[in-house]
Amino acid sequence: MQKTPESRVDKGVFWVAAVVSTSFVAWGALSPKAMQTATQALLDYVIDCFGWSFVLSTATFLGFALFLALSRFGRIKLGKDGEQPEFSTSSWVAMMFSVGMGIGLMFWGVAEPITHFMTPPHGLAQPHTREAAKEAMVYAYFHWAFHPWAIYAIVGLVIAYFTFRKGMPNLISSAFTPLIGEKGVRGPLGKSIDVLAVLATLFGTATSLGLGAQQINSGLNYLWHTGESTSIALTIIAVMTALFILSAISGVGKGVQWLSNFNMVVAVLLLLFLAAVGPSVFIVNTLVESIGEYLRELIPMSFRTAAFSDGKWLAGWTIFYWAWWISWAPFVGTFIARISRGRSIREFVVGVIFIPSGVTMVWFAIMGGSALYSELAGIGGIAAAVKGQGPAVSLFMLLAQYPGAALTSFAAIVLVGVFFISGADAGSIVMGMLCARGDLEPPRWLVVLWGALAGGAAAVLLVMGGLGALQTAAIIVAAPFLVVMVGLCVSLWKSLRADLQASEARDSRAAFSEPVRAVSDPARAVRRDPARATSD
Repeated sequence: MQKTPESRVDKGVFWVAAVVSTSFVAWGALSPKAMQTATQALLDYVIDCFGWSFVLSTATFLGFALFLALSRFGRIKLGKDGEQPEFSTSSWVAMMFSVGMGIGLMFWGVAEPITHFMTPPHGLAQPHTREAAKEAMVYAYFHWAFHPWAIYAIVGLVIAYFTFRKGMPNLISSAFTPLIGEKGVRGPLGKSIDVLAVLATLFGTATSLGLGAQQINSGLNYLWHTGESTSIALTIIAVMTALFILSAISGVGKGVQWLSNFNMVVAVLLLLFLAAVGPSVFIVNTLVESIGEYLRELIPMSFRTAAFSDGKWLAGWTIFYWAWWISWAPFVGTFIARISRGRSIREFVVGVIFIPSGVTMVWFAIMGGSALYSELAGIGGIAAAVKGQGPAVSLFMLLAQYPGAALTSFAAIVLVGVFFISGADAGSIVMGMLCARGDLEPPRWLVVLWGALAGGAAAVLLVMGGLGALQTAAIIVAAPFLVVMVGLCVSLWKSLRADLQASEARDSRAAFSEPVRAVSDPARAVRRDPARATSD
């Protein structure tokens, strides 16, 4: 008997997550100041007491993913042995990149290096100097390259392994079967894990929607002098929410894949334009030197806490980023798992961590490098604009310094809009999957509902306090899911060891049975070794 859309929904997960999400949106709409006070107090507690856990855990996730890729576990398939990947490598990478951090790179690609140039991380350089520019690029790479993609890789790898190789439901909770058993997964503990995944996805998506709305608002104001205000940003969120819901109900193969491929083409064209008309030699020098400095400082940066450095800066940047990536991890990881069936663990880790990281480094070298060159040796003005008007305007201030500014700015708005749609599209589908017992094709009404709630949460956070409120929500929601991610690593390790031991035992039995069959069938032995038969 085929299940109806209603019977596919896990009511325990759905209703708890829906009530919490709706209550948050209603509270923020009715009493934004009270919510702001409460969330700020909670944020201060999380940062003061558990900031170190974000730093340590994120470094551990990167080390664990690399170990799996380089070890004998790397040859294990995310699917049945011999199964082939569903998507081509180019589409696979494009979808990962577009969903994983496309909208964030559009927002921060110029803004972060320029902000660090004005206020160097941990006071490591004098502001507005070449040394400050170098530190700005190194920390931009640190926040956007290996570590965030390792977070995504861990969640995606765990889900893909247990779903496609072990045949379990496409749920975060299913991965805990080796630790708490099937009864625990189906019970309150397992459902709580899935609820946390839904809430983290909701607020991770909302944070991105808020950033995207702010940047689109800045772009429209630059092109057509529409002004910048919360009401305009809220209108943008409403329009974009409707568009990404339409995309989401069309399905992964149609919606996200088409949008991702389109956006990659537009993004590459924009980057090539800036590289051609901008300071090309400086961009290449910046890329090469920044990669070297990043690799040299990778370990010290990965373990830097507030013990002997600026705790306020660490909370506002590094911990915010780690929390943001963790809050995105349930939906980006689930989505990456959904499109990675048939790949080996080694191929998965290399593809998820290193290819997008390489693209990210080129992105920052072109965007951030061009902006830093303008401040160091060009007409400048970008840093002053960011200081006076906020980070959302930075990209358009850079584009204004090159030919065809109106056209490239319009292209940038389109990029932000499509990244907005594709990221939120994937998020709403994943929230639907988590509430539909891991169904890869969740009921459409469920996808629509979570898309609308994500838009509502983004609107509430913008009203509460703009960028600061978005950062606060990301960190608070990520804190409990960090514990879930540590559990995922332990569960995966336990299952992989058992999988490999079983595989080696099968190989050993096969090797032992071969000579036994040869002895019982002398004619077969002669056929296998004719030289021996001749000598006999």
